Amino acid sequence: MPWGMGDLAYGLGFERLIELEWWETFSRGNWKVTLTPCKHWGARLLRDDHRGYGGFVLEHEGRRIYHAGDSAYFDGFKQIGTRLRPEIALLPIGAYYPESFRNVHMGPDEDVRVFRDLSAQWMVPMHYGAFKLSFEHIDEPPRWLQEIAEQSGLGDHLRVLEEGVPHVF
Repeated sequence: MPWGMGDLAYGLGFERLIELEWWETFSRGNWKVTLTPCKHWGARLLRDDHRGYGGFVLEHEGRRIYHAGDSAYFDGFKQIGTRLRPEIALLPIGAYYPESFRNVHMGPDEDVRVFRDLSAQWMVPMHYGAFKLSFEHIDEPPRWLQEIAEQSGLGDHLRVLEEGVPHVF
């Protein structure tokens, strides 16, 4: 987990907690986890500015999946793509309206840019549809992403997953 988050998880039954700084990696067996930068915050309370935040690249047997976490667009996605070369990119597409929310979240229009920055093979949207996060219609993000992906020639690389239905990449 990101630095400064361990105290939130103590007492929850975990055998071991590992706090990482950006670009640090933890390996166990043939699994590797790297904490990546993002543009957000880690605060859970007012004046709670000591907690970290980020995304993760999980690697197993040469395959890499990137979970961006919450993030606005930033140039660091290019570095993540260059350094860690994820195959699958789980990218947040909700909570982008009003425009001021884009300081820490991104919309489907920016996800396509992130996907290209990462040079991933598959784009999987997340962070939408479970409950109302902001002022866009709850069903808008995946519809808009599908439209943008098709217009950008990336429709064949987009996988909108259905809850509870497995998908093999």
